[in-house]
Amino acid sequence: MEMKIVCLGTSSSIPTAKKNHSGFLIKTEKEQILVDCGEGIQRQFRKAEENPAKTTKILITHWHEDHTLGLAGLLKTMGVDSYAKTLHIYGPKATREKIHLFEQIYSRYKIQMEIHEVHSGTIYEDKQIKIETLPMNHGIITQAYSVTIKEQRRIDKAKLKKLKIPNSPLIGELQRGKDIKFNNKTIKAKDITYIQPGKKLTIILDTASNINTIELAKNSNLLICESTYSAEEQEQATEYKHLTTTEAATIAKKAKVTNLALVHISQKHHHRLPQLLKEAKKVFAKTTIPEDLDILTI
Repeated sequence: MEMKIVCLGTSSSIPTAKKNHSGFLIKTEKEQILVDCGEGIQRQFRKAEENPAKTTKILITHWHEDHTLGLAGLLKTMGVDSYAKTLHIYGPKATREKIHLFEQIYSRYKIQMEIHEVHSGTIYEDKQIKIETLPMNHGIITQAYSVTIKEQRRIDKAKLKKLKIPNSPLIGELQRGKDIKFNNKTIKAKDITYIQPGKKLTIILDTASNINTIELAKNSNLLICESTYSAEEQEQATEYKHLTTTEAATIAKKAKVTNLALVHISQKHHHRLPQLLKEAKKVFAKTTIPEDLDILTI
């Protein structure tokens, strides 16, 4: 099972001709999770040829405009498109109040929603995935999120075919790691199955450097991290509670992640991305700067 991340928007507070406000679409076997919904995200869905009606969850990092201005319109469109599921929205304290304000301004959304106000720890878990959050340091209440696909026991299809085991409850037993009896023989689960390793994605948007960034991102296959400022702008980064290229790279290094993607880069730096990438790579070699509509795969 793989995880795909569609970069719907990778700019910071001011969008550019090529980079939209923040939005990241996480796709797993059973889930389509949107992290933040900046202005213009509906159009980015169309450009990416993705269907917003397949969205199962929305994770809001914080309620600054560049991360949430697109949410009211997206919810309206989902209602018009007769969204049939229950949409789960997760966000910091006052998320419920903010969405109810949208409904007072624009009219009630014709979709079923469950709103979860979160702070720290595991906020959703089932047999396949786990979603965790920790608070950040950004002046207003802000969250970062990790999404983990758990390790799975898989059946070797070639061995299954060779043994001629039919599609039956026996398959379920093997997937649970239990030995089975077939044709008067004992077939051991360990001989016909294998463990597919888990995969972890962490998305850290607006924040100053803090210990929770390292804790949440620990051992991630991919860290998508804000990098609003260049290395020489440490003073501004500290003042406005954002990260520099080198701070983001340091988080990746300390958290022992596999790959780092820098996003939320200030529009004033979009003409010098190679220089910013070079700054980060001095600290953490496996760093990239994705473009809007790029697809990152774990």
